[in-house]
Amino acid sequence: MDPISRKSAKSATFGQLFRYATALDKFLIFIGSVFAIAVGGGWPALSVIFGELTDTFVSGPGGFTFICVNGSLVLNGTGNTTGNDSSSAADEFEDKMSTYAFYYLYIAAVVLVAGYLQIMCWTTACERQIHTIRKVYFRSIVRQQIGWFDKNQSGELTTRLADDINKIKDGLGDKFSFTFQYTAQFFSGFAIGFWKSWKMTLVMMSVTPILAVSAAIMSVFIRNYTKKEQESYAGAGSVAEEVLSCIRTVISFNGQRQEQIRYESALKETRRIGIRKSFVQGMMIGLIMFFMFGTYALAFWYGSDQVKDWYHSYCAPEREGISPGEVLTVFFCVMIGSFSIGNAAPHLGSIFGAKGAAAEVFETIDNVPEIDGTSDKGEVPVSLDGDIDFVGVEFSYPTREEVKVLKNFNLNIGRGQTVALVGSSGCGKSTVVNLIQRMYDPDSGRVLLDGKNIKELNTCWLRNNIGVVSQEPILFGMTIAENIKLGNTDATIQEIEDAAKAANAHDFITRLPNGYRTLVGERGAQLSGGQKQRVAIARALVRNPRILLLDEATSALDSESEKIVQTALDQARLGRTTVMIAHRLTTVQNADMIYVVDQGEIIESGTHSDLMEKKEFYYQLVQAQSLEPDDNGANGDDNKAHIYKRQRSRVSSSDKSDNLVKRQTSRQVSTTEKGISKEKEAEEKEEEEEEVEKPKYFRILRENFPECPFLIFGTFFAAIQGTTMPLFAVFFGEMIKVFIDIYNTDNVLWSMMFLALGGLNFVSHLFMHTNFGIAGERMTFRLRLKMFRAYLRQDAAYFDDPKHGTGSLTTRLATDASLIKTATGFRIGTILSSIVSLVAALAIAFYYGWKLALVVLGGVPILMLSSSLQIKVVMGKHKDDQNKLEDAGKIASETIENIRTVQSLAREKYFYDLYSEHLESPLRSNLKQAQLYGFAYGFSQCVVFAMYGGAFRFGAWQVSVGDMAPENVYKVFFAIAFTGMTIGQASSFLPDYSKAQHAAGILFKVLETIPGIDIYSSRGTYMTTVDGRVVFKNVSFSYPMRPEVRVLKSLSFTVEPGQTVALVGPSGCGKSTAISLLQRMYDVEDGEINLDGKDIRDLNLNRLRSFISVVSQEPILFDCSIRENISYGLDTDVGMDDVIEAARKANIHDFITSLPAGYETVVGEKGTQLSGGQKQRVAIARAIVRNPKILLLDEATSALDSESEKQVQAALDAAQKGRTCIVIAHRLSTIQNCDVIFVIDDGQVVESGSHQALLSLKGVYSALVSAQQFTK
Repeated sequence: MDPISRKSAKSATFGQLFRYATALDKFLIFIGSVFAIAVGGGWPALSVIFGELTDTFVSGPGGFTFICVNGSLVLNGTGNTTGNDSSSAADEFEDKMSTYAFYYLYIAAVVLVAGYLQIMCWTTACERQIHTIRKVYFRSIVRQQIGWFDKNQSGELTTRLADDINKIKDGLGDKFSFTFQYTAQFFSGFAIGFWKSWKMTLVMMSVTPILAVSAAIMSVFIRNYTKKEQESYAGAGSVAEEVLSCIRTVISFNGQRQEQIRYESALKETRRIGIRKSFVQGMMIGLIMFFMFGTYALAFWYGSDQVKDWYHSYCAPEREGISPGEVLTVFFCVMIGSFSIGNAAPHLGSIFGAKGAAAEVFETIDNVPEIDGTSDKGEVPVSLDGDIDFVGVEFSYPTREEVKVLKNFNLNIGRGQTVALVGSSGCGKSTVVNLIQRMYDPDSGRVLLDGKNIKELNTCWLRNNIGVVSQEPILFGMTIAENIKLGNTDATIQEIEDAAKAANAHDFITRLPNGYRTLVGERGAQLSGGQKQRVAIARALVRNPRILLLDEATSALDSESEKIVQTALDQARLGRTTVMIAHRLTTVQNADMIYVVDQGEIIESGTHSDLMEKKEFYYQLVQAQSLEPDDNGANGDDNKAHIYKRQRSRVSSSDKSDNLVKRQTSRQVSTTEKGISKEKEAEEKEEEEEEVEKPKYFRILRENFPECPFLIFGTFFAAIQGTTMPLFAVFFGEMIKVFIDIYNTDNVLWSMMFLALGGLNFVSHLFMHTNFGIAGERMTFRLRLKMFRAYLRQDAAYFDDPKHGTGSLTTRLATDASLIKTATGFRIGTILSSIVSLVAALAIAFYYGWKLALVVLGGVPILMLSSSLQIKVVMGKHKDDQNKLEDAGKIASETIENIRTVQSLAREKYFYDLYSEHLESPLRSNLKQAQLYGFAYGFSQCVVFAMYGGAFRFGAWQVSVGDMAPENVYKVFFAIAFTGMTIGQASSFLPDYSKAQHAAGILFKVLETIPGIDIYSSRGTYMTTVDGRVVFKNVSFSYPMRPEVRVLKSLSFTVEPGQTVALVGPSGCGKSTAISLLQRMYDVEDGEINLDGKDIRDLNLNRLRSFISVVSQEPILFDCSIRENISYGLDTDVGMDDVIEAARKANIHDFITSLPAGYETVVGEKGTQLSGGQKQRVAIARAIVRNPKILLLDEATSALDSESEKQVQAALDAAQKGRTCIVIAHRLSTIQNCDVIFVIDDGQVVESGSHQALLSLKGVYSALVSAQQFTK
């Protein structure tokens, strides 16, 4: 594993990144890159025209004409000339302005076409390459050998197939073209700057390092603070997760107050870091803005000096300085060049991310497995007899190389022979089956088939001649017919049906509404275990294999099915070499040869009767599975007894398997609930959204009222910040006026005004961010705490709802409160800032030239339309991608998860073709989308150029007719353009309000949910002490999530004070439910539960639970010290003496004192630092320290080994003295000394009495006892 991780730390080279580009792709990339460079050059080209246009304004109407008289410059105000001169100058001015307007339009047209081609070519090439990479990567995954999958988890691989390839896609497409575009912008900007005036360019560049350094420092600071914030909340989050996942323990022990304190102290650090982050963010953004405006001030101050030099040397042979227009050209080119670095950075990040992801993906692609089921290599014999030999085979699994599974293993299986391998779990039986299929190669020795080493045979041919039926058959999410056909892709419908008949599956399949076309669901979830098993057998038989491998093939079947399937298998075995593995020895007794395997070696072999005569290992295994007595007579009575007993043994083993199934089912239900929750998350979210009422904005704002002063200050500075861009436009216009008028000496003043504006920006950003940060973080802290309190208030039924799983609740705690933060302070600030900007900009525009203002405003909707179109297309593209690839993703994950089945069926190519087929539709739609995306991008770019042309052309006309001064044209245009730009940027940073509103809705709903069983309520009788008499009177109950299933049906029993009572019965009969009801986790539906003659619903809940202590099968400890765990949930702080005394009684004191930190030892999450027995004894100490009147023991020793059980049982016996005690146990030996035993079945008491009395009844209890004696 190490070399892999070392290798994958490297990034792929650019050459490797494009390794799957065809000639067409390379041509598209070349064309796209050329046009990306053209688009990049568009903005600097615009600045050149803008500069010439400015010079025309300077010398046009309202400006000056320059006349040289005797080598000296004489200025003539063009606005004051009359007659023909004036009209010809005006005409010339108009013509020039029209030409510039057309230049703008030409550039707009070029940018439209170039932008379209840039995006379309790059995106198309990217989609085609990614399509190939997906297919190649998937093919290379499914061909890897099983040993490789042992080291690489399937979940990780399917994630890579999605995430890593998406990362490569992210860096291969438009992001690459934008990098070219911004690089071209950078070089062309600075090139034009140096060409027009290298001096001014250098002056402006002098501030660039400071800007770059401050931006870099800011990103480091923000990244560090974000990381710290995440880490510090991770602490609080893990507390929340631990508490919510163990909520029943918290409820049982009244641990709510303790957990709130623990969560609050963990949250305080997060709040502190969040506030500090806001301060740093505000300061850094403010500094960057200050330096930027400082650059403007420097540029215009130096530029105005250059313009003066230009005026003074206008008539000299060698002209010095630069014209006003050139100042602006240099200014905008350098600014565009500088910004392009920042703009390129995120795209470069994506490209480097793609290189990193590509290294991982290509490493798998380049990994050639030694065992390749898709390869054509290897000999393909004409016929196969089926002789199998293992010669001196040694083997250990790649993940556990130090453990030898097979040791000098020798085995000979003749053609057509049926051989059984038996032995204890882990002895190497299934490994033999894996080696026959060549899932692995032996470390040494040989596996021979018909005398040939299977390494020399073609793997695909080998596997196609083997039929496998395993203990847990895997079916795929397709129809039954398609599943069977996986055994033989050329099978006809008739052959499929014949195979199903042979496997005893035909009848149940035809009874299904859609017959063979029935979809079996993911992993065959729609079928029962027995049905799945029979379909798997049909799949094995349809290929008519020469070799049949049966690994526990009937273990999942009930007796009836087993008999029929066994007959089918016996039929199927005829004429085939068959290897059987079974724990149920009845299924292998007819085998030609039985091999007993132990610790990787064969220790016995022979037929069933031979081995029984030896009376060794096999004999013992058979004896353990039968009730037959040793001194077996041959008379008829004994035979009857034998049959009866054999049936009984069958019954008991099926009971056992039923219980196992029940337990597995309940476990599956809980895990599938988790699993399904992922799939159903989207549906649930929709459900939630329907359920939750979206709150009004002021309701959300009210949560932030305690921070009102901070909000007011923040809003005030946000408003100030909103004035900066409109003021910038005014100052810009005034600078133009300085350029136009040679006698104007205000250049220093207006340059300083830019610096002052920078200062204003710094102050407003600093105070705005800090104030909003404090307001937001304090509110988040408060809301998280409120939400956590509200969760702890809910009753057990709330947590039974799959929608309230630990994962979703902890995620809400983490995200919802911080989402709501975005809806108050920053949102108000951004909106107010934008409104102030807009009002100020419009006021300035209409004041200086209302006609031009109206024209420019007319273009704004088109600008907005183009940008929203682009956003829509990009967002839509992303969503569409996800949906379209979902089907292909399902096939991929199902194939990879069940790779063993896929490879043993030799169906790698089939699933590869299926996956490839599902990729075609997304590819076609993505290629269409590339056209639309290209057009949207080109259009959004060209609109800006067209607007510039139109606005200045109209402005020029206004100047020529004397309606406007030239500088006012700039004020009007830039007031609207710059403000529009900043509002656009601000709105893109504006978080999604609908998300925040939805989060608030969920949060308020939780806060307003008051459960029927309310731990925070002080209602109810407060009993100072109780005797401990418990009475269940006709109690009926069903769980709120499954109201149709009655768990308790008129359950009645009485426990006298100080009595020890046991509840016994099969799983699911209602024993644990009774204990939950006594703790008032739920309320009964009918009947009542009394404690000392009072209905527990009338008692104070907190007080009731303080009288009760629980020790359960899997005790939950919390991630704090042993001392805190023992004193968990107590209202009053108990002294150390009490804790030690409780530990002594629980037989754990000596162990605790032997630890380095003693009672302050932290036990780890859920007590993972302690063994099962140690945890159980700490849990007993926790129960004892409360000095409870009622002790509830739910399977308290079942999970322990014999040694630990002895110690814990001794501790429990001591703890029970003088207390009312209710015990639940499946191991009846632990409860035989109880005062009364209640036998519960199907939610009712069916028997009661002492151990001896119940045995004499010869009823349910007696049967349970004898069953356990048998299993011994």
